[in-house]
Amino acid sequence: MEITNKLSPGACENMADIRAEIDLLDAAIIKLIGQRYQYVQAAAKFKTSETAVRAPERFKAMLLQRREWAAAQGLNPDVIEKLYSDLVSYFIQEEMNKWKSEV
Repeated sequence: MEITNKLSPGACENMADIRAEIDLLDAAIIKLIGQRYQYVQAAAKFKTSETAVRAPERFKAMLLQRREWAAAQGLNPDVIEKLYSDLVSYFIQEEMNKWKSEV
């Protein structure tokens, strides 16, 4: 998904421009999170146990990868790890609920 802002950061002339562009980005980010959630829900049908749903090794590896991606973008890896840890923990609980309702 390509996100197309109307103005580049350097082309913004005031705080209203900045806020409008940030709102565009946030809307796109939330839409992508919603799409990610749909994949998490779809994954439940392939899981065979609670351990498979929780996938602790995958969770750990995923967080390490997100830290690397964050660093490559000049972002604080600790902040991005916390964000993803919270987000994915929520998704895992939702997937667990779905998995339990289907077994």
